Amino acid sequence: MIRISELKLPLTAVAFEERRAADAPAETEADRQLPPHPIAALQQLAAQTLGIDTQDIASLQVFKRSFDARKKNLLVVYIVDLALKDTAQESALLTQHAHNSHIQATPNMTWTPAVQAPADWGQHAGARPVVIGFGPCGMFAALTLAQMGLQPIVIERGTTVRQRTKDTWGLWRKKVLNTESNVQFGEGGAGTFSDGKLYSQIKDPRHLGRKVLDEFVRFGAPEDILFAAHPHIGTFKLVKVVEGLREEIIRLGGEVRFEQRVVDVQYETIDHQRQLRALVVLDAATQTRYTLPTSAAVLALGHSARDTFVMLHRHAVAMQAKPFSVGVRIEHPQSVIDRARWGQHAGHALLGAADYKLVHHAANGRAVYSFCMCPGGTVVAATSEAGRVVTNGMSQYSRSERNANAGLVVGIDPRDYPRDPAVFEVELGQDASNTVRHDTHDALDGFHPLAGLVLQRQLEAHAYVLGGSNYEAPAQRVGDFLAHRASTSLGSVQPSYKPGVKMTALDSALPDYAIAAMREAIPVFGQKIKGFDMGDAVMTGVETRTSSPLRIDRDDHSLQSPTLAGLYPAGEGAGYAGGILSAGVDGIKVAEAVARQLLCP
Repeated sequence: MIRISELKLPLTAVAFEERRAADAPAETEADRQLPPHPIAALQQLAAQTLGIDTQDIASLQVFKRSFDARKKNLLVVYIVDLALKDTAQESALLTQHAHNSHIQATPNMTWTPAVQAPADWGQHAGARPVVIGFGPCGMFAALTLAQMGLQPIVIERGTTVRQRTKDTWGLWRKKVLNTESNVQFGEGGAGTFSDGKLYSQIKDPRHLGRKVLDEFVRFGAPEDILFAAHPHIGTFKLVKVVEGLREEIIRLGGEVRFEQRVVDVQYETIDHQRQLRALVVLDAATQTRYTLPTSAAVLALGHSARDTFVMLHRHAVAMQAKPFSVGVRIEHPQSVIDRARWGQHAGHALLGAADYKLVHHAANGRAVYSFCMCPGGTVVAATSEAGRVVTNGMSQYSRSERNANAGLVVGIDPRDYPRDPAVFEVELGQDASNTVRHDTHDALDGFHPLAGLVLQRQLEAHAYVLGGSNYEAPAQRVGDFLAHRASTSLGSVQPSYKPGVKMTALDSALPDYAIAAMREAIPVFGQKIKGFDMGDAVMTGVETRTSSPLRIDRDDHSLQSPTLAGLYPAGEGAGYAGGILSAGVDGIKVAEAVARQLLCP
């Protein structure tokens, strides 16, 4: 097949039938199968590009669809894969257009297992690999291991996705936090309560991202995630997909244990190398501990498993502090963003709610950027620890809520993190704080691995106090923020954060350099997105869990910890992913590494 990119049609040329949202209760299977693409027009464009007749084309499929809004008349941009009736003609055309980067052979994107376990694999004690965490990385690690016959055991500290949804609403509606079942912990991971974004900028030469998308669709995700340039699912759809993935893992011989938290690791030393032998697991229901033998554990924790990070640090598992970002959530009316991005086409059903991506390099050297933009969504309470406030953004598939929201965040690195030994002892305990470095370094290495975690906790605890110490979040109108005055009331933009907001000044919610950089960036962003700096837009704090504050070391080849063989750091919590898609891809890679080690040592 031949892949052709940059096929463009005006939006007005794309016939569109109004469809109900894919998570609407009245949706039928026929609704979802309405043809979304102008195949005849695309065949004609493809034929012109190749210099052939449309009659030569046997079939055409859309691989990606995006929108070019740089001009008044918006364009729809397609990447297509086509097969010709004469396969020999395909080879000749590829040779003829060898220097055209927009005409390439369609790559093989099918995943096939490189190894396969024998049928009796799970009968041997300790042979089964364990996956710690059941977020996107853990799900795809477990699924891939199960598809290779390795019958994995999944340990998840939180609850099933449906129980977790109830617990999360308990915080949002009643201000009651369950520290083991919330936005961060439980089946599906933090990505379940998000926009469900399924795109990434990672290098993916093996097209593992396509396997992630294909599996999502197989278990109920809308098929348009396969061709949308910025695909998303939304929370309602993700709930069903996550349950389907779990059932498939179990069908293939795997096991998923909920409300089980890994509290310790056991190992032996062989030829000066520590080898994992077992995990110590706490059963939340009985409050008893048991030992789970294994020589291979995928560490797919997510970025909020702070107690587990402390435990691993106590065992001298190699890890490093790494950069991340802190900031707030900023909300505007979605209609303002639509007009700024889509112009005269704002409101067109095919376009849906507009998003944006912004970055500004401030005079003080800080980068300010939009993060995890949620069109037509809500700002949500995302803490996992008592006495702290954390914000995040979430959308449903339909993206039909009144406001748009995004993280407005500032990049920081280990030089910004706390270094006072007394602070570490308070936040982490003596065992975890005893390796604090007291000297100053210009490089990013040499800092306490858990220093970023300490900073997160400090900011979240202060936000809790600023919000009234009841899980309401501190908030401020943009106009007041820019004018250096506290907010006492709301304007035209009603914040979506639940349990609620307390209007105040955000100056103390973040470090001074972050506040200064944000004040500089907002008017600049207003020049790029008209209305971004509107005075009534609402800023809600704080956004601290943009990514993991640390990276757990792993060998580039085996993907194991260099200080504890058999432990495979993976996904966002370990510092190797940033979002649902990249976490899923990393889970597949690590699962393959585990299988190679177990089956072909």
